[in-house]
Amino acid sequence: MKAFPNPLTPAEEKKYIQRYTEGDLEAKHILIERNLRLVAHVIRKYQNTSEDPEDLISIGTIGLIKAVITFDPEKGNRLAAYASRCVENEVLMYLRARKKCSHEISLYEPIGTDREGNEVNLYDIIESTETDIPERIHLKDNIQKLYEKLENELSPREKLVLKMRYGLYQGEEYTQREIAAQLGISRSYVSRIEKSAIGKLRQYF
Repeated sequence: MKAFPNPLTPAEEKKYIQRYTEGDLEAKHILIERNLRLVAHVIRKYQNTSEDPEDLISIGTIGLIKAVITFDPEKGNRLAAYASRCVENEVLMYLRARKKCSHEISLYEPIGTDREGNEVNLYDIIESTETDIPERIHLKDNIQKLYEKLENELSPREKLVLKMRYGLYQGEEYTQREIAAQLGISRSYVSRIEKSAIGKLRQYF
């Protein structure tokens, strides 16, 4: 597993939390980067599972990002303690969702709603808006196949962006702009990653 930056000292953590609460996004990125070692520590307890450690790092990082965003220093806890719980919760939700998805379910099974309240299913994610496939043709594939391709055909960054973008594995759904802010990259780069990932998945359906 790759090396991670050293964790912040209590004084450094307090300083960057204060800067972040004042609107300094660079401080937010530092809080995330300097706590990545914590993510690696949390997922060690799952090293005997069949899951790819890099995938668990990606999922745990989502939990870390949520922890940094929602942390309240007024409650008297250290960020590391709070983040550990958030990271573990995110990983456990992912593992439960993976287990649930081992059953064959239709691609048309609803997985939630979009921001306008419209029902969304997994096929909506990979379906082109200008499809030329006759409507009478019904897909016989299932969720398990989609998730297998997502895990096996995409790069770690592509998987992370799709998981965050569409709330996969029971995660929270984010806009491209929100993902860009959390990962420290541009919105246009997030868009390119998303389009590339969906393009790879679409060829299998």
